Amino acid sequence: MIARIKQGLLFIFGRYKKEWDDEIKEILIPEEYEIFKNMSRYDRIHSFRLYRLVKNDELLGKERLYQKLALLHDCGKYNASLYRRVKKVLIGEKSLENHSEISYEKLKKIDMELAKLAKEHHSSSKDIYLKRFQKLDDE
Repeated sequence: MIARIKQGLLFIFGRYKKEWDDEIKEILIPEEYEIFKNMSRYDRIHSFRLYRLVKNDELLGKERLYQKLALLHDCGKYNASLYRRVKKVLIGEKSLENHSEISYEKLKKIDMELAKLAKEHHSSSKDIYLKRFQKLDDE
């Protein structure tokens, strides 16, 4: 519950810092960066925060694929309002529920392995790397 409140506050008050782009461009290839920069302000902030958590994680820190996943996992979301995001958490929101599949479609021609992970980032998994990623994403 506290994590959801933090997400709401981040949605309202969070500011994306342009200087983050330099670090992001070191991780993403130009086609991936194009997708990232077209994400909503909130999703870019959330993704950069997750990227930092992944980068500093003992298990995932050296896994470039998971650094990319952190930045692009939610690229299938559109610029949804705070109302739609709260509705998704409380009762479900069809327009956001398929964002993993949309992320997959956006990424599959660029990097199939990354696309598959984006598609599965909310699915139950036995893979220790994906499980750790999911835990960080939920923080």
